[in-house]
Amino acid sequence: MRYLIKASETLADAESAASSDFRRAQKDPQAFHSSIYTPGSEYSLCLSQSQLMSAVVGILNENLMEGIRGFYKLRKAYINLDAILEAERRYVQSKDSISSFGTRRSSFDSLGTNGSAGSMKQMPGGFGGQISKPREMNNAQTLPDTQENSAKKAASWDAVNGNDPEDDDSDEFADAEETWETPAIPGDYTGHVGVDGATERLANTSITSPKTPSHREPSTPFSPISPTKSTHLLLEQDPESDIFSNPLDAFIHSGANLCFGLLLVLLSMIPPAFSKLLFIIGFKGDRPRGIRMLWQATKFYNINGAMAGLILLGYYNGLVGFCDILPDSNVSVNDLAAENIEGYPTHRLEGLLHEMRRRYPHSRLWLVEEARMIASKKRLDAAIELLSGVDRSPLKQIEALSMFEKSLNAMYSHRYDLCSQSFRNCCDLNNWSHALYYYIAGSAHVELYRRAKASNDATSAAEQGSRATELLYKVRENAGKKKFMARQLPFDIFVVRKLNKWEARAKEWNVSFIDAIGVSPFEEMVYFWNGHKRMSDTQLQASLAALAWSEDTALNPHSHREGLDEHAILAVLRAAIFRAQGDHEAARGLLKKEVISHDRALFKNNFKDDWTCPTAHYEIGANLWMERDGSDRDRERVKEAEEWIQKAGSWEKYELDARIGLKITTGLETLKGWKKENGV
Repeated sequence: MRYLIKASETLADAESAASSDFRRAQKDPQAFHSSIYTPGSEYSLCLSQSQLMSAVVGILNENLMEGIRGFYKLRKAYINLDAILEAERRYVQSKDSISSFGTRRSSFDSLGTNGSAGSMKQMPGGFGGQISKPREMNNAQTLPDTQENSAKKAASWDAVNGNDPEDDDSDEFADAEETWETPAIPGDYTGHVGVDGATERLANTSITSPKTPSHREPSTPFSPISPTKSTHLLLEQDPESDIFSNPLDAFIHSGANLCFGLLLVLLSMIPPAFSKLLFIIGFKGDRPRGIRMLWQATKFYNINGAMAGLILLGYYNGLVGFCDILPDSNVSVNDLAAENIEGYPTHRLEGLLHEMRRRYPHSRLWLVEEARMIASKKRLDAAIELLSGVDRSPLKQIEALSMFEKSLNAMYSHRYDLCSQSFRNCCDLNNWSHALYYYIAGSAHVELYRRAKASNDATSAAEQGSRATELLYKVRENAGKKKFMARQLPFDIFVVRKLNKWEARAKEWNVSFIDAIGVSPFEEMVYFWNGHKRMSDTQLQASLAALAWSEDTALNPHSHREGLDEHAILAVLRAAIFRAQGDHEAARGLLKKEVISHDRALFKNNFKDDWTCPTAHYEIGANLWMERDGSDRDRERVKEAEEWIQKAGSWEKYELDARIGLKITTGLETLKGWKKENGV
């Protein structure tokens, strides 16, 4: 908590400084005047970034009022960023055609007229080596609203940010010249581990254009984005464009695209449970536009480009990997083309990863993303090997992220001992959700206990049973320590309820705690993290074998005592595996028979699992989406899929509804887009 308080105080200082500098730039005739943006936009961007980070800190704070203030900060940042993008739209509208961009007077000339011109030699937010060279440009008429309306714009910005326009600091200031030394990058650097030629393909990906000027950093291999209703022509430009001859313009453009793009993507994926909150905030997301803006930001060799690259890799390897109903990749264009943003554009992401590793070869963040990319190709052992390297990051946060990713991959590959040890290591590296970590670690030993009993190894069974019980009983003492918006974490509530359920069954059945556990809690966790999507056929069969224990009367003599909700859990988990195997008809039939056919009221109260009913509706919709084969029946399948998923989205509150809701939101948006494209 003390770190959140310190972060909040530091961000408050940053906000205050950016706001003060913004007001000063609005009134100072010697301040930098861009041909694109209003005076002070560079400080407005910094203010927005501070507000976004403050929003994150506020939402993570365990105090409800701080969380509400966080959402208010989010709204302010959204308004500020939209104003910056509006300036870009006005700039584009002022040009008769894109060809006139090359004849426009460089804003570097205007920068050279003020006192800070001599210091502006490097890209703001850059990491060194990003020298911006003055150019000889033809004189052209500047935008009429850059200086004439400065006072009006200052007043409007002050109104948004709650600033007093009369409160001005008249101290003179000038930018200090800063230089950075960039470590030499090996020319043959291609990543940490090469597996099945993956690294070689990354290294062979075209990064630079033959027309790239020698004094600039080479751009990434992203083709221009065709203008749409949600984009404008500046998204066609790369860092070598005359428009961005001024490094401040490049910094503002890349930063605005980074922040606004991230906001649009995140808001588009808000689960239905939080839809009312978005209504209060007053804006909504736009995933395609947001993704395009993030790809645009990655072109720039500065902090904004690095963050955009990290966010995109996290989005595709994390959020896209978590969801099932996703837009089809655009097979009509080259996989490296900028239009290819839907689905999972493999080669384009490999090119991005290689470029980011080339820029920042000493960062282990890209190693984590590479491991995620390898895992998405169902090569879990290779991903674990990559994350098990001897090199350690000096940053504990990155080491914790790497260990968590390794733990998940061990879980998906049924490496129970490694999974248990890795999740217990997570408890030493971070303090977020120890209850969940101990629960999964204990669940791994439950599987080892059942295997030992099946092989008649009484000694090992006793040892594994004791270990599982010890770890699972640590769950309750660690639950509830962390809160989100003044509420317990959803997974903490889930695992504590599971413990209560098993203890009640043990007392009712007069059996040990370990024998009262029902359908594999380990496989249940695999489902909640969508691990089946990353499993090979062999690993899917291993999951089916683990689930078979529940109905084997020889191994599980208490199977006849299982209630309806346990049968529903078994059906949902099996159906998810059938879907991963491509047996959609069997999956839908099983869900309708074992879950949908029963009254939803039977799944409530008395420690029962109420998440299976809405999840079964979602799963049927996902199977229908995946059954598309290009025939005329696809329209019927998509319509029916939307009906099933809408039912799941309108369900009353249930356990882990936000987690399932993320899949539902993404699925509904995908279905809506498909219908629009196909005239349904």
